Amino acid sequence: MIGKNMLLELVELSKSYKSGSKRVQAVDGISLTVDAGEFLAIKGASGCGKSTLLLMVGGLLSPDSGQVLIEGTDPYALSSDQRARFRSTHLGFVFQQFHLVPYLNVLDNVLIPALATNRSQAKARANELISHFGLEHRLHHTPAELSTGEKQRVALARALFHQPKVLLADEPTGNLDSENSEIVLNALNQFAKDGGCVLMVTHDDQAVKSAQRVLGIKEGRLMPETETEVLIKS
Repeated sequence: MIGKNMLLELVELSKSYKSGSKRVQAVDGISLTVDAGEFLAIKGASGCGKSTLLLMVGGLLSPDSGQVLIEGTDPYALSSDQRARFRSTHLGFVFQQFHLVPYLNVLDNVLIPALATNRSQAKARANELISHFGLEHRLHHTPAELSTGEKQRVALARALFHQPKVLLADEPTGNLDSENSEIVLNALNQFAKDGGCVLMVTHDDQAVKSAQRVLGIKEGRLMPETETEVLIKS
């Protein structure tokens, strides 16, 4: 039974890949919970399994075993169409590489999650978010005309469009200067304060300082608390 404030629960989640003649265990039996109002960071080096973990949480990569529960619902128990709809209403994604559509302007990139909704209401919501992130002057610019920080703010606006319950962030400050990193991390913190939950994976020492809770990951497993403390300080 899901707890009153629990938005996200992972139960013995595992995933492996074939690499040549070997099998590589990318994620190995990870269990954790994240409550409403919580900003959790998972810190680890490249290749430790953190991005694979985030893709499974986001309903984008089926686990070999274990379970993902978002407000008590396992997205992998749904049909592919149902899972896509569930993702659009419950999850927001922020990636290091932004994943903006290059031939769409800022407004239309933010409107991507609203393709099946009322256009006028959706446009009002998009403009509200664009204004919130200080991008009004970039409304009709394409990604190629934006700075790196502006691209990430557009991606954030798109992620927040449907007011999701869970925000997933994969190295969200990886390409940013300190000023834009602060903008992104403040937005993630505000999302948690407003009652959502944030799961961020990163190797950025400064980024983890913004989280309320930090877990370390190494070779696909969450690290013990004492090892995590050393990792954070290193």
